[in-house]
Amino acid sequence: MIFCVEDDQSIRELIMYALNSSGFDVRGFADGESFWQGLAAEAPELVLLDVMLPGGEDGISILKRLRSEPKTRQLPVLMLTAKGSEYDKVLGLDSGADDYVTKPFGVMELISRVKALLRRSDRGKPVLRELTAGNLVLNEEKHQVWVEDREVQLTLKEFELLHYLLENQDLALSRNKILEAVWGFDFEGETRTVDMHIKTLRQKLGSAGKLIQTVRGIGYKLGKEKT
Repeated sequence: MIFCVEDDQSIRELIMYALNSSGFDVRGFADGESFWQGLAAEAPELVLLDVMLPGGEDGISILKRLRSEPKTRQLPVLMLTAKGSEYDKVLGLDSGADDYVTKPFGVMELISRVKALLRRSDRGKPVLRELTAGNLVLNEEKHQVWVEDREVQLTLKEFELLHYLLENQDLALSRNKILEAVWGFDFEGETRTVDMHIKTLRQKLGSAGKLIQTVRGIGYKLGKEKT
């Protein structure tokens, strides 16, 4: 089940029609109040969340509340942002969004983003390893990240990005390659998504953030030792 929180009825109906036509079950909500009521009755696999919403809660407020609750902390959230509003994109990613789509968006692109996010958030496969680098430890089974004795709270997409970097230590990875591996798509011009997630990941990791190195003209790599 996918929840779509969008106050514009025409956009909401378009999204629901497109996802239903692609085989997804979708419920639509016009505001935060109805969304929370729906969430209390059913747990979705993914939430499409508009930034601008009527009433007391906008999309960012809802996102922060989702990330503060243990039951919804890892729930994949794809933000719907206004055209050209980089502030909304950065604020959404900093608040824990896993991805974003800018309005107006193409239906096929939206479906691809949804499929990629659902595919990457699949918890059905066995995960048993611990990946380490310097003072950084990622436990796949427990879905936890530690820097020395401090647990670091990451969004689902931040966790997957760090996991990919750890699996490919000391390899220079292009932004497009990271997009394809972590997000499941390679849309031209969307490499800014990678940069934004790298920035927030470095901040959250603190001293271990130095392990993530910028490779000029290529992208990023995670070194085995701090530089």
